[in-house]
Amino acid sequence: MPNKDMPPNAVSAPQAISESLINASSETSQNPKALHEAATGVLFEYDAETIDGGLVKDIEKLKKAEKRKLKLVWRNIIAFGYLHVAALYGAYLMFTSAKWQTLVFAFALYVVSGLGITAGAHRLWAHRSYKAKWPLRVLLVIFNTIAFQDAAYHWARDHRVHHKYSETDADPHNATRGFFFSHIGWLLCKKHPEVKAKGKGVDLSDLRADPVVMFQKKYYMILMPLLCFVLPTMVPMHYWNESFMNSWFVATMFRWCFILNVTWLVNSAAHKFGGKPYDKNISPAENKSVAIFAFGEGWHNYHHVFPWDYKTAEFGKYSMNFTTAFIDFFAKIGWAYDLKTVSADIIKQRVRRTGDGSHHTWGWGDKDQPKEEIENAVIINKKDD
Repeated sequence: MPNKDMPPNAVSAPQAISESLINASSETSQNPKALHEAATGVLFEYDAETIDGGLVKDIEKLKKAEKRKLKLVWRNIIAFGYLHVAALYGAYLMFTSAKWQTLVFAFALYVVSGLGITAGAHRLWAHRSYKAKWPLRVLLVIFNTIAFQDAAYHWARDHRVHHKYSETDADPHNATRGFFFSHIGWLLCKKHPEVKAKGKGVDLSDLRADPVVMFQKKYYMILMPLLCFVLPTMVPMHYWNESFMNSWFVATMFRWCFILNVTWLVNSAAHKFGGKPYDKNISPAENKSVAIFAFGEGWHNYHHVFPWDYKTAEFGKYSMNFTTAFIDFFAKIGWAYDLKTVSADIIKQRVRRTGDGSHHTWGWGDKDQPKEEIENAVIINKKDD
């Protein structure tokens, strides 16, 4: 049953996280109580223990990074080393020999692969912040495969662990280990045992029930090379007679490296630089630069406080949250529905309780809200008075 103090805007769910832990424990022999006590963050709206969406306990003492010798994965080190050298060469070719069509094509792939992560793996499958009909899910899984950041099933699993056990050894890219580790270092070494242990206690039944997600998972090693490497290289060569070198190093290597680093910046820069108007006790911060490049994923302090909000931000400015515009468009044509958000009253209560004092407005209609913000706001399904 949902917590009696759950936020009033919360949507009831068939299985709360505590229930999922109990079910998972029967399969993994883990202690659901211990898993719950180790949690440092909420994942879904019904995990909240306070009226403003937070946890009751003090999470500071749970944040840690065990001092241990990291076991390097040289295969990944060599692969990512080549990728970044190839991307640098691709950047050079962009300014010297690549055709304009190739540049446009590479940018288009960056956009769609980014949406495959932000609107797909992140907001839809990891957080269930909205629902999508099968045509949109198919489109998003194609976009997600182009991005090559692991199958949506595994991406969502690791991200759920990241939110439930943020800034602990169970966090795959634990920010307390430093900028480099949270950016790319976590991919260059073996996972901490706690990541695997806590990952087994996270409920993934909704992902297993989605045939689109499971199809991608089953055939990922066939689909991914085709969509991420083969087709992006062949299309420029076939349709506008681009050279292999430009096709490979610009449309494929540079584009893939760029979207990877943009995604990683959410784990690194957005966990280090920026204000914390919603919760000063966590490392995720509001980072405008990351938000622009990552299509709205940089409003990270808000997102870790209210991870079930489909906007991942308090305000819906499309210029700094392209993913929200994408979801809203498909909501208008009926492919996306049940979009979750957070009421202004709940935000106001949380800001007052845990914010760092930098939040200058409480919500819509506040006397200090800038006029241009009101004029540029997007109101969904507005009705005439």
